[in-house]
Amino acid sequence: MALLLRESEVEELLSPADAVEAVEGCFARLARGAVENRPRFRLGLEDGLLHVLAAADLELGVAGHKTYGTFREGARFVVLLFAADRPELLAVVEADRLGQRRTGAASAVAAKYLARPDARTLGVIGCGWQAESQIEAIRAALPAIEHVVVYCRTDERKRDFCERLGAEPGEWYRDAAEQDIVVTATSSRDPVLRGEWLKPGALVCAIGANRIEARELDNAVVERAAFVCCDSKEQARIEAGDIVEPVERGVLDWLEVHELAEVVGGEVPGRQKDEDIVLFKSLGIAAEDLAVAKLVLDRAEARGLGTQL
Repeated sequence: MALLLRESEVEELLSPADAVEAVEGCFARLARGAVENRPRFRLGLEDGLLHVLAAADLELGVAGHKTYGTFREGARFVVLLFAADRPELLAVVEADRLGQRRTGAASAVAAKYLARPDARTLGVIGCGWQAESQIEAIRAALPAIEHVVVYCRTDERKRDFCERLGAEPGEWYRDAAEQDIVVTATSSRDPVLRGEWLKPGALVCAIGANRIEARELDNAVVERAAFVCCDSKEQARIEAGDIVEPVERGVLDWLEVHELAEVVGGEVPGRQKDEDIVLFKSLGIAAEDLAVAKLVLDRAEARGLGTQL
């Protein structure tokens, strides 16, 4: 029988460090060719959208998809997890917290492999739900991070966010952009990060824009980047305005865009010099959701949590 896991149970079973470990394993399996991933597609609804991402992780023994509906009032996420070797639904997992932590974990894995070895500071542009997990996960992956600077346009929200996360409020975008690792976690359709603000050696993790018409980065970020990677090149071609538009303008070529799995699997070196600026464009892929959902399911079964369906 399938197990239903609620948001409260996911919260209990999945720490930021757990998510980082699961997502790192996912990228390693992608590098070995054990995972088949399909890009997100969207269907129009009455004043909303239905989003679907699917993958099969044969080494992990699961297949499935994450589905979510988005409306002005909010969104609702769920992962359906199937066995990869028999016709069995294993779990239905409420996936708001799960998706948040896997997104933070993807940036954390990128930071582990692509940040300068001496990286000590983190800058975050954005003060929302996703920005929280970016800080939590990157701190879990890189315990040497000593200082976090955050900027968003609403002062009250910024102060509250920084108090909760132990960060320093920045006065302007540039304050966050001048750190060793820079995360953009916004809903902006227009660039919030300029390449001229980045210091040599910076790692940029752009996680907010996953529509072709939206960008968080200006062309100078891409022009200055010595290495550009993403979680899925196939998905980037249809969703990543931060990459597609620079390619169309001749700033970048698709041959110069790699996948993070290639770095984790040792196929490409990623950062080659301390002074290199490196860009990771995160879109959020189904393979990551499956890896984290399987970890949650295993722990729920071990602890006797969840509701049998």
